[in-house]
Amino acid sequence: MSSDGLEQAQQKMRDAGQSEAAIHSFSHAYERLVDGAETLLPSGDLEPLSDVAALEELPSGSGALATVAVIKLNGGLATTMGLRSPKSLIEARDGNSFLDIIVGQTLALRRRHEVGLPLLLMDSEATQRATLSALELHPDLTQAVPIEFLQSMVPKLDAERLEPVSWPKQPALEWCPPGHGDIYGALARTGILASLLEQGYRHAMIANADNLGASPDERIAAHMTREAIPFLMEVVEGTAADRKGGHVARRRSDGSLVLRETAQTPPEDQESFRDYRRWRYYNTNNLWVDLKVLADTLDRHDGVLELGLIINPKTVDPRDASSPRVIQLESAMGAAIASFAGAQILRVPRSRFIPVKTTDDLLVLRSDVYALTEDMQVVAAPERADNLPLAELDPDFYRLLDDFDARFPSGPPSLIEAERLTVRGDVTFGAGVVVRGAVEIDAVEPRTIEDTTLAG
Repeated sequence: MSSDGLEQAQQKMRDAGQSEAAIHSFSHAYERLVDGAETLLPSGDLEPLSDVAALEELPSGSGALATVAVIKLNGGLATTMGLRSPKSLIEARDGNSFLDIIVGQTLALRRRHEVGLPLLLMDSEATQRATLSALELHPDLTQAVPIEFLQSMVPKLDAERLEPVSWPKQPALEWCPPGHGDIYGALARTGILASLLEQGYRHAMIANADNLGASPDERIAAHMTREAIPFLMEVVEGTAADRKGGHVARRRSDGSLVLRETAQTPPEDQESFRDYRRWRYYNTNNLWVDLKVLADTLDRHDGVLELGLIINPKTVDPRDASSPRVIQLESAMGAAIASFAGAQILRVPRSRFIPVKTTDDLLVLRSDVYALTEDMQVVAAPERADNLPLAELDPDFYRLLDDFDARFPSGPPSLIEAERLTVRGDVTFGAGVVVRGAVEIDAVEPRTIEDTTLAG
């Protein structure tokens, strides 16, 4: 390990125009790495949770959205789907992008509740320009605080020397985001946090841009105020589909709540990690934070919120396994649950958790399982709200968005009566195809499902 690896990384960040606050935060993570900070959470150190409050049990919260701001994580590109554009600009449904729907939801809530409800997007260098261009289509989205701010970027580190990696053929790949845990420091160093507090906003709801179920609920806002909760995480009860997700548990040593991700689980505990019946409550990444408490906490800790360190091994070019091995120092924003005394979780229905990570998820979102209301809320059909169908599409033919769209030229099949749709091979779907029950389609050669076919 190079003795001046940190100094090199710091200088590289300064040369790239990163703020001193961002450099300080990265330096803190680097020092924890070198000092051998414990990054794993063994199952034996944790205990499952019980007696968790539920959203439907909360009283109404009329007027509570008046002091709430909405923040969406918008730094991701749709690289998983083969694109280099912001994920939020992909069509979600009915001709609307994720961003269009988020803006529509915000404007509808402003009208209904007669509140300011500012919307803020945490962009990355990769998404900022395209996002600002797309927002020009929404001139009615006016507010007193900036609509977007930038997350920081940090150097990828050579896995052996812990020095900033060099990759001249594609210098942009020498950098990575520091995980969405960067949001707390980014709010402070951009002045957004102070501005929100000055304008009377006390709470923020933070969520992923690809989760269209994450809309502010006045009952949660009122609950935060009534119980003086500094930090709240919305959780869902686990199912087999959540086994790889992050779950919340209680640390035996101090009784605090912690979020455990796959990368923080020792190899010998991976089977335990996947036991969704034991670790019942899974993070939706819908988070609520008291902005005043956040500001005070950051002030006390020199602008750095102590979050679990995630050491993410990669290759400098993720599409080239022969490229140099690197590590990325990251943190998850949900890990902040351990940073606030009195933090709580709240069980919410699945309707608030509709993440789209793959084209499998996108197929269900675009199907007749969901509808888009006049106020731009994405709602599941009542009979499917707690029992969504599962799509498993052959990644060789459907992983990339262009290939996916080409195989559904007339739109998705009806999935309202489907339990599961599994497709292996190259299959193109005609118009009006209906899937019922559990259906598996195997195609050794390219195949077309004719219009109005009933499958199942």
